[in-house]
Amino acid sequence: MATSTLDLPPSASAGDHGAATGGDPGPTRPPVPGPPAPPAGPAVRPLVARLTLLGLLVGTAVLYLWGLSASGWANSFYSAAAQAGSQSWKAFFYGSLDASNAITVDKTPASLWLMALSVRIFGLNSWSILAPQALLGVATVGVLYASVRRTAGHWPALLAGALLALTPAATLMFRFNNPDALLVFLLTAATYLTLRATEKASGKLLVLAGVLVGLGFLTKMLQAFLVLPAFVLVYLLAAPTTVRKRLLHLVGAFVAMVVALGWWVAVVELVPASMRPYIGGSQTNSVLELVFGYNGLGRLTGDETGSVTGGGATGTGAWGETGITRLFDGVSGGMVAWLLPAALLLAGSALVALRRLPRTDPGRAAVVVWTGWLLVTGGVFSFMGGIYHDYYTVALAPAIAALVALSAAVLWTRRSSRAARIGLALAMAATTAWGVVLMSRASGEPYSTLAWVIGGAGGAATVGLLLVTVVPRALASVVVGLALLGGVTGPAAYAVQTAATAHQGSIVTAGPVSSRMGGFGGAGRPAGGPGRGTFPDGTVPGGTAPGGTAPGGTAPGGTAPGGTAPGGTAPGGTAPGGTGQQGSTARTGRGGFGGGLLGGTTVSSEMSALLTADASSYRWVAAAAGSQTAASYQLATESPVMAVGGFNGSDPSPTLQQFQALVADQQVHYYIGGGQGGGQQNGGSNASAEIAAWVAATFPAQTVGGTTVYDLTA
Repeated sequence: MATSTLDLPPSASAGDHGAATGGDPGPTRPPVPGPPAPPAGPAVRPLVARLTLLGLLVGTAVLYLWGLSASGWANSFYSAAAQAGSQSWKAFFYGSLDASNAITVDKTPASLWLMALSVRIFGLNSWSILAPQALLGVATVGVLYASVRRTAGHWPALLAGALLALTPAATLMFRFNNPDALLVFLLTAATYLTLRATEKASGKLLVLAGVLVGLGFLTKMLQAFLVLPAFVLVYLLAAPTTVRKRLLHLVGAFVAMVVALGWWVAVVELVPASMRPYIGGSQTNSVLELVFGYNGLGRLTGDETGSVTGGGATGTGAWGETGITRLFDGVSGGMVAWLLPAALLLAGSALVALRRLPRTDPGRAAVVVWTGWLLVTGGVFSFMGGIYHDYYTVALAPAIAALVALSAAVLWTRRSSRAARIGLALAMAATTAWGVVLMSRASGEPYSTLAWVIGGAGGAATVGLLLVTVVPRALASVVVGLALLGGVTGPAAYAVQTAATAHQGSIVTAGPVSSRMGGFGGAGRPAGGPGRGTFPDGTVPGGTAPGGTAPGGTAPGGTAPGGTAPGGTAPGGTAPGGTGQQGSTARTGRGGFGGGLLGGTTVSSEMSALLTADASSYRWVAAAAGSQTAASYQLATESPVMAVGGFNGSDPSPTLQQFQALVADQQVHYYIGGGQGGGQQNGGSNASAEIAAWVAATFPAQTVGGTTVYDLTA
């Protein structure tokens, strides 16, 4: 481990530390760093360190894996793509929604690769879909521990790992199958490598960090780049070598990042469109449009062609009010912001305390890189005018956890200083007050009682931190315990509640607080949880169900609001993919709007039997407007179902003429009525609505298991 001032006693001088690290190197011959030295703080017995770390990792695994299958298919959109990738290597490579490769998901496919491989090995079930994300969560906690331990020692590192594991947003997303789990792991590992590279001025380690960021791009595109300003700043600031070499190393890392992401983009762009699936989420069948438009700059400006449009009022983002309070408001606050005020206050105080240290100090470098991660990512989330979901905030969890542990360690070792004690006390007071506010947003027990626990423990800890130098040593340990109780109780309670609640759909939230942005009539709410609202102004996007009523006049998919989990299973019920009757516990999105746009559709046993009766004779057993509807039928039948119009029903794939040609060639057996036949949404294509109208006018409708369906071979 690198020597750092984070574990040095308050009396250690900057000169002593400079001698330990080699100081600021000369311009022509930088020093060669020796082996990392252990921190100068209190020694921890190796057995104690190993056992406590094992306890942290095992506890995290239990929290993330226990009762995992209750969420069924979770986000059926990605589950269907994983199922497709397990059947077709072509679908695996491109991230196709179906094994016959009609259209891809609207993201790059790295997270799907892990799930598809798991399904290939263990078969199609909820565990094979969700377990990879849970294991990524355990690995992320371990990597964060390793990163913090290098400069702060074992106990602060253990605290950082625990804070990350208990962040409600992390508990949610590491038990879910959205791409965020892999993204957070890759960026946390890239930060670890960047800090190691900075300690030793290692171009090789920095290149590896660049590769991980490139893989992050293949997971969730431009969001992976939000950590780059912090990486560049910390390496330029603290690497113990000349400016020229620092710049060369950064250029090398940038090239490695471009290669790591560019090979897949190049293949997709160079392969003729007729030989690959349509790029979902784009209007021109281009992954570059997806990168820079719908999933890129459009997320900042709100100009996302083909996306659903929010109901934000004038002067706000389409997906809610923007500004510095966004991360504290609504459900986002309870998901990630419990320790956000403390992280900012502690980081500022720590940087002031470390201001006189040598340029190359690894402890200060660690505080700088995590602060940069938090400020840039948090700033983008706060002010982005495009699609924003509360679960995005999981990307802030590693930075908040690391900053609280690192910065508190800096100030605690300097607690003989009045400024350090005031910094600790202010952070504790802010955490206590904010924790009581957040806990009061959840009604009933145990939250009312826990609010008193937070207030009492946090208030006592605040006073104790101010007086810690005048109380006996034993009482100092009590103060630390009270501080932990006041700071961790709130997020831990929300995390446990989140783990005990099944979640399905595309918009999911953590904790017991209802979301003002639950959206689309409740899609994505926790299974069995309270109903969510619509958009901030109380409206449904566009005012009416896209495309008007479904062909035949039925609700999309023929189901009523509040159906069961995708595949017909309720939380705690049978394995995903089975059939079942509609229930009231698993709410996957309202059939009355969006046709499963943000949640799956119930598949009756009659429909499943109809679609699978002669499945091998057709390239697609069915077609349906919108990816979520198609995904539900595909998971129930394990046969390819074409998603007409992609996720929102607004992609020009296929066009009416292309679909007519496929029907003429007898490649599609059935068309399922309803779905997200929205046509033009925010400037998107109207092809799916044209196809729905043509099918309704050309083929006789029949009702099977409450669903309107058309036999395209009749």
